[in-house]
Amino acid sequence: MAQIFTKLKPQFENVLFEQDGNKMVVNFGPQHPSSHGQLRLILELDGEKITKATPEIGYLHRGCEKLGENMTYNEYMPTTDRLDYTSSTSNNYAYAYAVEKLIGLEIPRRAQVIRTMLLELNRVISHVFFLSVHALDVGAMSVFLYCFKTREYGLDLMEDYCGARLTHNAIRIGGVPLDLPPNWCESLQGFIKEVRATHKLISGLLDSNRIWRARLENVGTLTQEMAKSWGASGIMLRATGIAYDVRKEEPYELYPELDFDIPVGSNGDSYDRYLLYMYEIEQSLRILEQLIPMYAPTDTPIMAKAPDYISAPKEDIMTQTTP
Repeated sequence: MAQIFTKLKPQFENVLFEQDGNKMVVNFGPQHPSSHGQLRLILELDGEKITKATPEIGYLHRGCEKLGENMTYNEYMPTTDRLDYTSSTSNNYAYAYAVEKLIGLEIPRRAQVIRTMLLELNRVISHVFFLSVHALDVGAMSVFLYCFKTREYGLDLMEDYCGARLTHNAIRIGGVPLDLPPNWCESLQGFIKEVRATHKLISGLLDSNRIWRARLENVGTLTQEMAKSWGASGIMLRATGIAYDVRKEEPYELYPELDFDIPVGSNGDSYDRYLLYMYEIEQSLRILEQLIPMYAPTDTPIMAKAPDYISAPKEDIMTQTTP
């Protein structure tokens, strides 16, 4: 395969393929259902054998910023759900928080409690989802089933709150759209017990499993220097031993009032990253247990009072005309 790059046609936009006999070049993705819509592989085949695979990344961008140019700030909120469908609430919040900082809104205490609850609940759901598909990719089918069962209970809680199971449009600029439903905190406590039971099960199956460790240890290793140079964040960064978590470094909502630890790794490999997902689930459950008793003593407002930017509640502006 001869590759000719020019300034006008860089990378794989201008590729000359030399073929002879049974050799063939095939595009795998980015639209293939097994490639998750983000990865294109240029496969060179010799008969049915893949002799070379050249990856091209960069298909994740979907023009979300362009979509926002023709929307109001509130109209854009549902678009943020789709940026990461396993962490919809986190993306809702990041956008809402940025707008709130720009216009200087003060969020009611109850809304802060609910927001922090939803963020940590979504974090647990997302981490459990990662463990399930990670285990499936490495060859642990049963772990996938255990995790997905537990994840469903978390999605039940999200659905009870906002009506959606995947794209949870659960945050608003200025607060939250709804108060918690009756008995929601009790259901959350039940979910915490369910996650702990599954966590113990998964830990027993995988932590010391020699096949699991053989497939993860010393694989995908990042040093601290590499992580800093490449701008790694989250677990990718913390697995190298750097204790950086934005909830501690630039705290928001109620995180300054909460007691939780930031787990870190030591080797920066795939096994360390697996362990960090497990440890972070424990910390999120710990945070949720602290938030539950904070909810009841708060006052009822769930949206900021800022008439210049935020519409008043319906009960404050609706009137009834008598005949």
